[in-house]
Parts: sequence; structure tokens; C-alpha cells
Amino acid sequence: MTQLWLAAGLRTPFAKVDGPLGKHDAISLSVPVVQAMCGQLKGADRPDLVIWGAVVPSLRWSNIAREVTLDANVGTHIPAYTTVMACATSMVGVFAAADRLRSGPSSLALVGGSESMSGVQIGLNQGFSVWLRRFFQARSVGQRAEMLGALPLKDVRLHIPSITNRTTGLSMGDGCEIMAKEWGIPRRRQDELALESHQRAVAGWQKGFFDDLVISVGGVAKDLLPRGDTSLEKLAKLKPAYDPDNGTLTAGNSSPLTDGAAGIWLAKDAGLGRLPSNSPRVRLVDYELSAVDMVRDGLLMAPAIAIPRLLARHGLTYESVALWEIHEAFSAQVLCHVAAMEDKAWLTARAGVTAELGKFPWARMNPNGGSVALGHPFGATGARILSQTVKELAGYPPNSLAIVSICTDGGLGGVALLSST
Repeated sequence: MTQLWLAAGLRTPFAKVDGPLGKHDAISLSVPVVQAMCGQLKGADRPDLVIWGAVVPSLRWSNIAREVTLDANVGTHIPAYTTVMACATSMVGVFAAADRLRSGPSSLALVGGSESMSGVQIGLNQGFSVWLRRFFQARSVGQRAEMLGALPLKDVRLHIPSITNRTTGLSMGDGCEIMAKEWGIPRRRQDELALESHQRAVAGWQKGFFDDLVISVGGVAKDLLPRGDTSLEKLAKLKPAYDPDNGTLTAGNSSPLTDGAAGIWLAKDAGLGRLPSNSPRVRLVDYELSAVDMVRDGLLMAPAIAIPRLLARHGLTYESVALWEIHEAFSAQVLCHVAAMEDKAWLTARAGVTAELGKFPWARMNPNGGSVALGHPFGATGARILSQTVKELAGYPPNSLAIVSICTDGGLGGVALLSST
């Protein structure tokens, strides 16, 4: 089988919604990342393929990958298409690129995504949109006057996009709050995990880990969300965000709404030679997508099925994995995943995995911080986590393994297995 490599890419700093990156839309956040990454290539070389994604829709474009490629002025002849799978958008972009590279002549793909949560577009209600289109199609003043008299007033309202799931009507926070109650996840443990995320992200910036992964955009040079001054005492004072009476999820142990963009390289052997020789790179061994019943299993529980299946397929245990990068949509969601992954009855019934996988090695997870501290621009998170993993894992002994896991809205999840060289 064709060997595939991931090489660390670049990203913008991440900033809270309506912050200093708020003037950028998803395209203008992406352009400097794509330009900087293409600038890493030798001479006038360009990637063979661009796959990019954004989760929040816009009426101004449909294929953001092509728009970003054109605005970045990196080449009009590069095929570019868009992927979307909620929080795993740029991770599934990598999986799509992997399939494309294995089956064709392309050897180098630029993959990524972005999100401008500050630029969410407000539209018209669907009924009003239909009426308005037909109004302007009317051929006479009389027809328009007749339509005005028949306009249903209930349709004259705006559609404001929300972060609730269309099927369940619940936000990811609402769904995770239910999961936390079902698995008995205490508030203090959630806050402890959030504190660790902030401490590790701050330490990562202080030791220079992020220096060659993050470019300056709009005068912002580093992530603005990690807090070096937080503490368990401060986190404990925050009010529940989703269930005011009995909730345990707060703004402190949940990932914030975030603006940002991120990219990563995927290459065959020939493509790897087109990248700078000092680019951290690791091998993409395998990957898994999974889906769950959002009501029975829990909205964000899909990775708890994907991870055991992926490990069992390779005869691995949790201890076999040297590095774990798990997306922290919420501290509670990570804790629910691990609780399920260590529950043999649950794994057998829900994942069909009977292999003995052991205990989860907490000390190996998110050594440079996770989404609770760094932020979570939906379309960019996959590329951010993958690049972060590539750089960290590239410094491990040969054949060390890493798992990258992302849960998503809609009861979906993506997991990748990587290996150092």
C-alpha cells in the first residue's frame, strides 16, 4: 500500500469570537495560511490538490477551498474542493486527500479549514426568502401589489444560525451535559482537566513549541485564549452554562467560540521531497470514522467507538500509544470517552470490541494543551490538532504511535493513528 506522510502545517493564532480576528471572514483568515504554506515549497512548486473546509455556511460562496486558493494567488490550475464534518472538518479533509493520493498521480495535498465565528451570516427565514424571490420575479406592479397583500407576516423574520443540532434540537453543550450526568462525571474533575489544558498550552508557548506552527495575522502573533492565571478556585466559581440548576459544564471547562484557520500537508514519498527537509513529518498509518445513536449513546461519543476499533484492528492497547491528542470540545466529553473506553461491557455492546485494551494513560494526553485552552474554530481544529501531533510525535523514538481523536456534532467522530519514523 502507498505510504502516506503528514507534515506539520501552519495556522493563525486563535482568538475568541468578536476579538481581534473578528474583522476577518473564513476566507481572509485562510489566505495567509495557504500563502505561507505554499511559500515553504521549493521554487515555484505548488500542491497538487487543496482541500479546505468551514462549518458555518455562507451565502457568499459554496466551495471555500477554491475561493481560498484563488484569493491566495497560489495557482489557478490546482483542483480544490470543500469538506465538512463539523468539528472534524479538516481531519476528514486529510482522509479524503489520503484516498485521492493513493488512487492517483498526485503526491502532495494541502489540507485545512477555518472558521469565523465572529462573521456568522444572518439570513432571511426560508418562507420569506421564497416570497421575496417570487416578488422580484413578478412581471407587473399589480402582481406585486397582490403578493404584498398575501405576504404571511409570520414569515417576515430573520434566520439566525445557532449551534444546536437540527435533529435533536440540542447544542453540543446540552448534549454533553446529558453525557456527563449519565457517566457520573464530577465538576471538579472537569475543572482539573481544563486547568491542565491551560497550564500545558501556556507552557507550550513559553518553551517555543508553537513558534513555527503559528503565523502572525492582523497584528496577532500568538493564541489569546490560554490563561496562565486561572486556578481550580477560579474555575469553581463559574456558573453552569447549560443546566443552571444541576449542570457541571461551565465556560471554564468548555472550549470557547473561536476564530482561526489552520492547514497541514499530506504527502506520498515523492511529495515529501517537495517540502522543506526540516518539516516535522510522521506516517499516517490508519484512520477510522464512526457514528452513534445520539440519544442512546450520547451526542459526542463516537470516538469512544472509533478508538477501540482502530486499536483492536492493529492488535494495540491504550498503553501501546505514546501520544494521545484528544479534542477537548468539553472536559466532560473527554472524561466520558475514557470512561466508556475502559468499560468492557460498553465496548462489547456498542463498539463490538472484546479485546483487552487496558487502562488509559492520562499523562500522555495533550502535552501542549487542547481545545479548552487553545480554542476551537470548528473547521480549523482538525488541522491544528494534527500539526501539533506531528511536531510532538516527530521528536519521539522511531515507531512511536499517536492517536488523534475528534468528536463532532451529529454523533460522528474521526480518529487517526500516526507513527514516528
